[in-house]
Amino acid sequence: MNGKAANTRSRLERGRSALGPALELVHTGRAPTRAVLTAELGVTRATAGAVAAELEALGLIRVDSRPAAATGSQGRPSHRLSVDDAGPVVLAAQVHADGFRAALVGLGGRIVATAPGCLTPAADPGQVIGAVVDAGAELLRASGRRCAGAGLAVPSAVAEPDGTALNPLHIAWPAGSPVRQIFAEHVGAAGIEGPAFTGNDVNLAALAEYRHGGGRGARHLLCVATGHRGVGGALVLDGRLHTGSSGLALEVGHLTVNPEGRPCHCGSRGCLDVETDPLAFLTAAGRPPGPEVSLLAQSEQLLGTEYGDPAVRAACEELIDRLGLGLAGLVNILNPDRIVLGGLHRALLAADPGRLRSVVADRSLWGRSGGVPILPCTLDHNTLVGAAELAWQPVLDDPLHALA
Repeated sequence: MNGKAANTRSRLERGRSALGPALELVHTGRAPTRAVLTAELGVTRATAGAVAAELEALGLIRVDSRPAAATGSQGRPSHRLSVDDAGPVVLAAQVHADGFRAALVGLGGRIVATAPGCLTPAADPGQVIGAVVDAGAELLRASGRRCAGAGLAVPSAVAEPDGTALNPLHIAWPAGSPVRQIFAEHVGAAGIEGPAFTGNDVNLAALAEYRHGGGRGARHLLCVATGHRGVGGALVLDGRLHTGSSGLALEVGHLTVNPEGRPCHCGSRGCLDVETDPLAFLTAAGRPPGPEVSLLAQSEQLLGTEYGDPAVRAACEELIDRLGLGLAGLVNILNPDRIVLGGLHRALLAADPGRLRSVVADRSLWGRSGGVPILPCTLDHNTLVGAAELAWQPVLDDPLHALA
C-alpha cells in the first residue's frame, strides 16, 4: 500500500471511530457547524468533513454547505450541521398513574408524533404495555418512518441488570414485574425494529433535560419532579445517569420531610412522595380531586387560576417548605451544581421562586456558601424524550453498526 492510500485509510478509520461522538454533538446541539465539530473532535477539517458526510449519507444529519454569513462577519461561513428531520425515529412510551402515552421521537429530542392513551393502568403490566406498544406501532405505520429502537419509562425504580420494576407503587403492578422483558416481547411481536429498553421515568426526564433542556451545561445535575403521583429524583454526572450499583439510586421520594406527616406507601410517614405531590397539594388546599383530568392537571390549573385564594396560597407555601427541606438535604449530600424541577414542582417554583430558594439556602451548607441554581425543567414531554434517549444510545455509540 502506498503512502497516500495508507493516509486515506487511516483518515477513514479515524473518521468512522468519530461517527458516534460527532452524532452526539449534533444531536445535543453542541456542534451547530463543521468548524465547531472539528474543534470538539480534535481532528482535521478534512476528517470532520468526511465524518459529517457519512452521517448525512446515513440519513442522520443534514449539512448545509452554503449557509448565509452572519451580519458583520468576515470570511467564508462554516457549513451548518443539523439533525435530519426526515431521518429515522424511535418509539418512546410512558406509563403513569393516569394512563400512558406513546410518541415517535427523532434525533435532537424532536417529538414527531404522539398518541395519548386513556387506559387506566391495570394490575397486569402486560395489558398496559401491550396497549402502549400497539399505539406506537400505529404511529409508525402512519408515519412510514424507519424505527431505530424503542424506550419505555415507568414510575418505578428499575433494577439492573434484569429490568424489573422494583416498586411500582402508584400503578398497582406486582413488585418485581419484568417490565423490560414484557416490553421487548411486545415490541418484537408488533414488528418494530431495533432494541427495546426500559428505565425509571424521572431518571429519563433528567437525561432529557441534561441533553436538550434546562440541564444543558451542568456537570452534576440533580432533577426532582412530581408528575401524576409521587416524587422521583435523578442525578446526571458528566453526562451519565448515576443509577447506583443495581439501578436503584436516588429514590428521593422517600426522604422524610415531615415526621408527623401523611402515611407513605413505603411504610414510613411524611415522605416527599406524599407531602409534595399533586394529591398532597389538592388536599392541603381543601379541593377534593375530580375524575375529569389528571391530578397534575388539576393542581397546575388551581395554581394558575386561583393562586390569590388564601387556602391555595397557604397550600403552595406548605408544599414549597416541605420540598425545600428535601432539596436542602440532597444538596448537602450530593453537592450538585444545578437543580431542575419538573411537574408540579416546576409550577411551585414559578409561583414563589424566592421562598423555595430561601428554604434551600437556609437549610443547606452549600446553599449558604453561594447557592445552587434552582431552575425549571424546560421540556414539556421530558420523560418521553428521555425514553427516546435510551433507544437512541446504541445509534449514538456506533451509528454504522446500529443502523446496519
